[in-house]
Amino acid sequence: MPPGPYLESVPALALSKARAVVARGVRNIVLAADTVVVAGDRLLGKPADGAEAGRMLRLLRRRAHDVITGVAAVDVENRRELTSAALTTVVMGEFDDAAIAAYVATGSPLDKAGGYAIQDVPADWITAVRGSYTNVIGLPLVATRALLGALGVPLLPPSVTEDA
Repeated sequence: MPPGPYLESVPALALSKARAVVARGVRNIVLAADTVVVAGDRLLGKPADGAEAGRMLRLLRRRAHDVITGVAAVDVENRRELTSAALTTVVMGEFDDAAIAAYVATGSPLDKAGGYAIQDVPADWITAVRGSYTNVIGLPLVATRALLGALGVPLLPPSVTEDA
């Protein structure tokens, strides 16, 4: 399945997270995010265990996949809710089952969509990143900055230039 439908549903997930925080009595601006990985027709969230993380990584190896992060900002005082989505295509190269097992043994994949964190897999696992690198980490900075700016949050000038 192409990533298109997820560009709407993933921000809705982020918004539900933000609303849950607001329901606890927070009275400021709440920012929330949610990330999924789309590989062909498969939607990959966080793996339930190491075995599932290994299956995800074997599925992603030697292929491109899309990382979609939905971001939501809720301004409680002014009753405004804004959402955004970022899509990045990541291409993974060749790595063997022993490398997957070693990475899974670290425990890192268990709370990561798609079973990996781009910042802690071996560098040679990733052959290309098309789009926002910070999106793949889990919070697209350009999209987040735009949402907060639209809510009137004072922001310093960006110190890092990144493709949106």
